[in-house]
Parts: sequence; C-alpha cells; structure tokens
Amino acid sequence: MPVVKGSKTREVAGGIHELAEDLADSAFHNRDMAPTTRAQRKWGTKDIAALWISMSACIPTYTLASSLIDEGMNWWQAVLTIFLGNAIVLVPMVLNAHAGTKYGIPFPVYCRSSFGILGANIPALLRALVACGWFGIQTWIGGAAIYMILAVYRPQWREMPADWFGLNVPQLACFLLFWAINMLVIYRGIDSIRVLLNIKAPLLIALGLLLLAWAYREAHGFGPILSQPSKFDAGGEKAGLFWAFFFPALTANVGFWATLSLNIPDFSRYAYSQRDQVLGQALGLPTTMGLYSFIGVAVTSATIVIYGQAIWDPVVVLTKFENPVVLIVAMFALCLATLATNLAANVVSPANDFSHLWPRRISFRTGGLITGLIGILMQPWKLYSDPSGYIFKWLIAYSGLLGAVGGILIADYFVIRKTRLDLAGLYRKEGPYWYTAGFNPRAIIALLSGIAPCVPGFLATVELAQVSEIWIDMYHYAWFISFGISFAVYATLMGIRRSFDAAANSSS
Repeated sequence: MPVVKGSKTREVAGGIHELAEDLADSAFHNRDMAPTTRAQRKWGTKDIAALWISMSACIPTYTLASSLIDEGMNWWQAVLTIFLGNAIVLVPMVLNAHAGTKYGIPFPVYCRSSFGILGANIPALLRALVACGWFGIQTWIGGAAIYMILAVYRPQWREMPADWFGLNVPQLACFLLFWAINMLVIYRGIDSIRVLLNIKAPLLIALGLLLLAWAYREAHGFGPILSQPSKFDAGGEKAGLFWAFFFPALTANVGFWATLSLNIPDFSRYAYSQRDQVLGQALGLPTTMGLYSFIGVAVTSATIVIYGQAIWDPVVVLTKFENPVVLIVAMFALCLATLATNLAANVVSPANDFSHLWPRRISFRTGGLITGLIGILMQPWKLYSDPSGYIFKWLIAYSGLLGAVGGILIADYFVIRKTRLDLAGLYRKEGPYWYTAGFNPRAIIALLSGIAPCVPGFLATVELAQVSEIWIDMYHYAWFISFGISFAVYATLMGIRRSFDAAANSSS
C-alpha cells in the first residue's frame, strides 16, 4: 500500500485513499468526521442505486408533475421536464461524489479545501437549514399519511378543532409519532439506513407498478389527462409562453435534488469504487424520478374516471380502498417510503453539518436530534400547503443558494486541485486549508457573487419588492446562474492567488 508523499495518506486500492496517521488530537476531527477506512466501505452499485430509488420513490415525486400540468403542460412534457432536471443535476452529483469516494470524507470536510476549515461551516449550515426544512416537510407527509389512513376508522377526528399550531390533536400526535420513528433510526446509525434503503427500493417500485396496473384496469385505460393537449400551441405566441414556463420549471426540478448534489460525499464515502458511485447514481436517479412522476400522472388521470375527480395525493387514493388489509399494507409502505427518503436525504447531511460546528461536543446522533427539533419549529405543514409556493418559491429559492456552493466546490476540486487533496491537512489548523483565520475570503466572495443576481427576483416572487422584469427572469434560472458565476469567480480568484504564490516562490 503506497503512501502518497507529503499528504500522509496511503492509496489502498483503485484510487481509494486512507489516512496514514492518527488525528484524534485535532479539534477539527471526531469519529463521525474521520475519513472512512476500506473496511467501512460496504456500498456497491446496487446500494447506491437503491439509495436513489428509495429517495426518489416518495410522495413529493409522485405529485411533482401536478403543478406543471396545472400550469398548462401535457403529461409527457411534465414528465420529460422532471427527467431532464434530474439528468442535469446528476452531473454535479457524480462530480462531488468523487471526493467522497476517493478520500472517504463527508460533505463538511470536503468544503474545507475551498472555504477553509472554519469557513466550511458556511456551506454546511446553508445545506443543513435547507435539509431541516425538507426534513419537516417529509415528516409532515409521513405523519399525515398515518393520520389520513387511521381517520378512515376514526372519522370523528376530522371534526376536531385545529387548536395546536393549525393542527388538531390526532394530526399533531401522528406527526410527532412519525418524527420519533425517524429519530430512533438515526440513533442506530448509518448502516441501519443502508439496510432500510435496500428493503424499500424494490418494495416501492413493485407497489408503484401495482397501483399503476390497478388504475389502468379500473379506468379501462389511463383517463383524460394522458390524452389532453398542452395549453401551449406548437407555434406563435403560446410557444414563447411554453419556454417562459419551461425554464423555471426545469430549474425547480434541478433544485429538487440540488441539496444532495452537494452532500453526496456523505454517502459516496462508503462506496467501494468510483465506478460503483457513478453507475449506481446514473441507474437510480433520473430513471426513478421519471418513472414515479409518470405513475403519479397516470394514476391521477385514472381517478378522474374512477372517482369523478383528479386526486393527486396518493394517500387520499389509498384511503378509498375499503379492504383493511390493503389499508394496513398501504400505511406501512407509505411510512417506509417517507421514512427512508427522509433519513437519507434530510438527516444524514445536517447531522454531519451540525457535528462539524463543534466536532468535540456534537456527534452525528446529536446533530440528527438538532435537525429533528428545527424541523418541528419550521411548522412544515404551512410550507407544504401551497403547491405553487412550494415549487416556485421554496425549490427555486434554495437552488440559487446551493448552486453557488456547488460551483465553488467543483471549481476547487477539479479545476484548482485536479482532484488532489491533502487528507491530513483537512483536519489540521496549521495545514494548507487554514487560509485567513480559518476562512478563504475568495470562496466567500464567489458565493456572494453567485447569490446576488438571484436576490431581487426572489424578493419580487415573495412580494417583498418590485423589481424590473429582467431580475425575475434571472431568478427563474437561479441554480444555473449562481452555479456559473460562483464557479467562474472562484476559479479566477484562486488562479490569481496561485500566480502570486508561484511568483513569490520563484523570486525567493
């Protein structure tokens, strides 16, 4: 096992690196932040694919096409937009995963090479707060599924007053019950999540296809939505309206997994090889998102024929079944689906991010608890209640923040460092990533440069300011604009710094 000179690491196999020294005395190191060893790498292609199948096969994916169709797209335009958005976000997903697989480092440690050892807390907290919001939304969805199915047998629950933050007592109890289940699993650690994902992935695909078959049989086809035309004509003024709607819709769908495109090292650090992480993600992400969004459209279309109305919420569809066995299986499947998605997508990252704030005092488990508490305080039932705001305010807004972070990380790792990191230096104050008092000012400038053009459009969207139409148009491309600007600014500033350092070294 060769040791890489100057970096105090050894390459164990296939480009995988391990630390060759003990850093337990470092204030910026703990067991959860430490690089994974070869023995800890248990995720193959099927595990990575199962990760994405499990996270994508969920209620938000099922309903994702609804707002696109409501705004005028036909079914295949909506599903294609979702597929394209996920094919685009797959690129930064695979690129950022590379560092996790090569060096075994989690997302906050990956940020240290670009933002500085202390500055890494900035992108980590940005990612963590978004994850807390998503955690709350998914926990609300899971708790609401339990409530709605149990309310079939307790219809009096629906008549109870909503006295607790806009919820009635059974709603709040179901929400807190599902919250507690999430906390229990995260307490058991990352390997229990991997097992859960491997159980959920084939189960949810099978149940989704069974629901699709049921809808086709009961409606004698897939109903009117699959035959209705787009509201946008093939030419003329309405074609322009289509493109004006398509690009913000595409940006929103890129934003759907923009979070994971950053913290994917939290999972890829457990992969056997780069081939496993690339192939697993390519097989699992865009295909499942496309398939499950189509299932949502097709089943909803069939409900128009079966029940006389379009029912987008799969929980409501399942409550129509009178067979108690079907209801119990449905409740178990929905809870499992939401639980696995929530833990993998919305707890692992902020647990690591909060741990990164104070490695000596905050563990992965404590970070998970902090995530859960913030998720409750955000009152997610209010955030999720408006589908239009959910897509065009929530998804696009944070895509602008996280796109900027992604541009910096990729520029640093691939352009500036050519995928070479000093692994031990990522954990040492006196190492190469300390910069100025622990912060890299160039990364902060690049981050603000990428976010700034998206702010006026966001303020106009949430009706806090009136701005020129051009700012709103730019906001519709938030992820792309913030990613591109931050990438270019960071690469330029770091290139200038390297030129100065090279000149200084040559003169000395």
